[in-house]
Amino acid sequence: MFEVPENFRAGFACFVGRPNAGKSTLTNALVGAKVAITSDKPQTTRHTIRGIVHRSDAQLVIVDTPGLHKPRTLLGERLNDLVRAAWSEVDVIGVCIPANEKVGPGDKFILSEIAKLGQRNLVGLVTKTDLVSKEAVAAQLLAVSQLADFAELVPVSAVKDEQTDTVAEVLSRFLPLSPPLYPDGEITDEPEQTLVAELIREAALEGVRDELPHSVAVVVEEMNMREGREDLVDIFANIYVERTSQKPIIVGARGSRIKDVGARARKHIEALLGSRVNLQLHVKIAKEWQRDPRQLRKLGF
Repeated sequence: MFEVPENFRAGFACFVGRPNAGKSTLTNALVGAKVAITSDKPQTTRHTIRGIVHRSDAQLVIVDTPGLHKPRTLLGERLNDLVRAAWSEVDVIGVCIPANEKVGPGDKFILSEIAKLGQRNLVGLVTKTDLVSKEAVAAQLLAVSQLADFAELVPVSAVKDEQTDTVAEVLSRFLPLSPPLYPDGEITDEPEQTLVAELIREAALEGVRDELPHSVAVVVEEMNMREGREDLVDIFANIYVERTSQKPIIVGARGSRIKDVGARARKHIEALLGSRVNLQLHVKIAKEWQRDPRQLRKLGF
């Protein structure tokens, strides 16, 4: 049984930043497991996923949120509402700004939105430091320091696992004194079906272009251990797109692409569940679902 020290801290942190600033990749690196999907497509994250970081002196719960963006659909408006709600509830906010991109209006807009919440503990995180020189990292740290009154500034590469422990240590300083909020060893409080659906969507997004990434949604209809087997989970999931013309893109010639999506998703799902998986995928059309309140509810938004 883990003995909790007297000065133990536990609480919530949130990574914010423009879309594709490395928030989900950093979350996974800190947790030490894949709890948030990653992609080079903007607005990949659609749910607030909680990843739990266990330390000897603290339990840091990271709330991974969608990137704040200019909404063009009802879905976009709801995602922005999710982001702002998460910001208002955490103990410390890590502002992620990539080392390989100039500080821009999007970063300033996000910080102005955070400022509306009142006094907050802010930590500046210069992400993706593996993509640039040390001199460029130093220049970006200087540029970021001028954006706000940050309590700390930390350069980090989640991909190379450089400075990730420092990020966890710095964020933990701002948590309240508290016993652990989750059992030791637990890495997320998300239902397995939610994580499985996200892993399928991540696989479906790989290699697609233009507007299709925003049109893809996944719902796990059934997920059960096969009767008489303790080593095999049957999963039946639907991949939804918005238009008839999008379905062949997901399916591919003679079903080649959907098979590839299934193979890549299955690999991550088996790692998540610790079991063999029989994954059955079907592609369906939910016309203009991003703008339809009824369809959004059906798809879990």
